[in-house]
Amino acid sequence: MNLVKTWDQLEELQPAVLKMLKNSLLKERVAHAYLLEGIRGTGKKEIALLITKALFCESLIEGFKPCEACHNCRRINSGNHPDVHKVEPDGLSIKKQQIQDLQEEFSKKGVESSRKVYMISDADKMSVSAANSLLKFLEEPNSQTTAFLLSEQPQQLLPTILSRCQILSFKPLSPLAMINQLTENGVNPMKAPLLAQLTNNLDEAYELNVDDWFAQAQKIVLKLYEVLRKNPLEAMVTLQGDWFSHFKEKEQINRGLDLLLLIFKDLLYIQLDKQEQIVFKAESDRLRRYALETSGRRLSDQMSAILEAKRKLAANMNPQLMMEELVLKLQEGSSFV
Repeated sequence: MNLVKTWDQLEELQPAVLKMLKNSLLKERVAHAYLLEGIRGTGKKEIALLITKALFCESLIEGFKPCEACHNCRRINSGNHPDVHKVEPDGLSIKKQQIQDLQEEFSKKGVESSRKVYMISDADKMSVSAANSLLKFLEEPNSQTTAFLLSEQPQQLLPTILSRCQILSFKPLSPLAMINQLTENGVNPMKAPLLAQLTNNLDEAYELNVDDWFAQAQKIVLKLYEVLRKNPLEAMVTLQGDWFSHFKEKEQINRGLDLLLLIFKDLLYIQLDKQEQIVFKAESDRLRRYALETSGRRLSDQMSAILEAKRKLAANMNPQLMMEELVLKLQEGSSFV
């Protein structure tokens, strides 16, 4: 999702990071190099661009927020400011030549001012020679140059590079922040809570939202739950006919188990009168009926059985055997009460 986010929107995602950067901008103590580290989808690139705009903005708001409307802000948003340079892996790695080209670019005077910014995405993918070239660059900082290194695996970077950067750690998003971000960016409010429970990575949530496989997965899991309430034979038929043909890879089976677990959690939330916490929003009427037909103790046992199945899957148990065993366990006491 290449939507430009404002300071206030990004502050909701990463309050601690933006508080630190706000103080640096207000005190004019911007570091010469930052390492932005955290899992994918937590706003690293957006915040690097936000601070870049703040450094070039012609009409800062409150002394630190980029206006988003001036010539510089607009050019940075469209990716064509002459003094902002981006480096991304060329294939699987960042090559020495890419860093040398960057150094050569920075040895020239700024096109429009003496300020320059460079951003290195997936900085942990630098080859050894590229990392050594960058190190020389970081050792001779220009007061008007700012570097943003973005990484999901900072442990792969040279310790000498880490020691020359101010490290900003990006936290996984809370479910509430996820739901707000997803709905603001056009995700159906009925779907957002489920996505926020399955991942705290915005990029992955957007991908799941438009993924046909995932949409079908939800239908199959709901169908399996429905037949589990009826009779063992039909549940086994659903496993053979629908489940095994859709959930093939280990990762897919795990996703299916997560969805199944969330159905049982929803039933428990309904029993505890915490309706606002259910995630299968579109199914809430049906789920309310089903919640009346079972007990909290039974739901707790069933959730334990699903978690045990996830552990067995992780330990490489045969997936077909694991699912058949799980279905039988979920039906113990067969009347479902």
